[in-house]
Amino acid sequence: MWTRRSFLGASSFALGALHASSAAVAGQAPATVAEDERYWRTVQDAFDVDRTLINLNNGNSSPAPRVVHEACTRALDYSNRLPVYYRTLLEAKVDGIRQELATTFGCDAEELAITRNASEALHTVQCGLDLRQGDEVVTTDQDYSRMLWAWDQRVRRDGIVLRRIQFPVPTTSDDLMRRFEQAITPRTRVLHFCHMTNITGQLFPVLELSRLARSRGILTIVDGAQAIAHFPFTLRELECDFYGTSLHKWLMAPHGTGFLYMRREHIERLWPLQPAINSERNNIRKFEEIGTHPAGAVAAIPDALAFHRAIGGERKAARLRYLTLRWANALRSNPRVTLLTNLDAGQSWGLATARFEGIDVRALERFLLDKHRIVIAAEYTQGVPGPVIPFDGLRVTPSVYTTLDEIDRFVAAMEDVLKNGLRAI
Repeated sequence: MWTRRSFLGASSFALGALHASSAAVAGQAPATVAEDERYWRTVQDAFDVDRTLINLNNGNSSPAPRVVHEACTRALDYSNRLPVYYRTLLEAKVDGIRQELATTFGCDAEELAITRNASEALHTVQCGLDLRQGDEVVTTDQDYSRMLWAWDQRVRRDGIVLRRIQFPVPTTSDDLMRRFEQAITPRTRVLHFCHMTNITGQLFPVLELSRLARSRGILTIVDGAQAIAHFPFTLRELECDFYGTSLHKWLMAPHGTGFLYMRREHIERLWPLQPAINSERNNIRKFEEIGTHPAGAVAAIPDALAFHRAIGGERKAARLRYLTLRWANALRSNPRVTLLTNLDAGQSWGLATARFEGIDVRALERFLLDKHRIVIAAEYTQGVPGPVIPFDGLRVTPSVYTTLDEIDRFVAAMEDVLKNGLRAI
């Protein structure tokens, strides 16, 4: 017989060791804890990962901690016993999960819709806004390709005008503000930009851009796929109109989880991605109407939130920054290495990108996997309509389960490549 205690108990008890370790370092500064390998060993032990491979592409997908994966599996098993009945019982818990997400990330629960990923969240806004021929959207060449594809479709379908800002990397908040302000015209209706880009981790001045846009009657759409649970902030403090994110990256929730935040006054005017009944037109839940879908992934979000809170957002961000600085500082003295990410405090944490002179980054990605068993992301110009600045670099995204030895093995592999090239295996 399934009971609430049997359904939730295993995950709750499994967090005990992490809570105890976190309590032991509660009085220490996050930067100090970031270097405490005994503490992070407890975190590392909470994951079942393949240690024959080194995953430095967590900016794409992070494995879920064991307690989260087990919670998702239990929910799927529970639902499968009689889906139309038990899945409905799981779906009845969604409002509680919505409230927990809103509390954790700082917004009103009635302004947050649970989605399957950032693409679904952002496409809901991009496709749901009433824009007319000649209306202008300002975005950047370094926004995520799927978002650029969506705007390109609206250009072709509705005749809107898309203005794409180019900017060097890394750059400053002042430079980004200036470029956006210069791109705005009387026909501008939307500013769309990343909180943190997926390419180099360039951080955007979201609050300042939101205030600039609001002062001119312009809406702001923010892609937060790389920001939520990566470093501490609240949605309220950003003052943007719309914010979409995935939860399978830095929150380490199951695949198929994300959310869309929007200011309450926009709910009624925005069309949902899939049709909803008219009586729900002013209800945030209309954006969750996607038909029958597995309930297990969403059911495990509270366990991911519990794991995140057990570490603590400040400690997590400090550890990610510590791991990034370890590899970046080891390689940056080489004249063939150019860092494309601002490594100043408050500007970067667990995502940084470097260019390696004279090395084909796509061949490098394959070489690191084939020879060194390192999974990593090559970033280069691809699949984006319109003119772009040619770009290439290697993006490195460790996570809280990453060990110092794994970082050092990556450094050693890159030092060998810089000295000897991409030798045949």
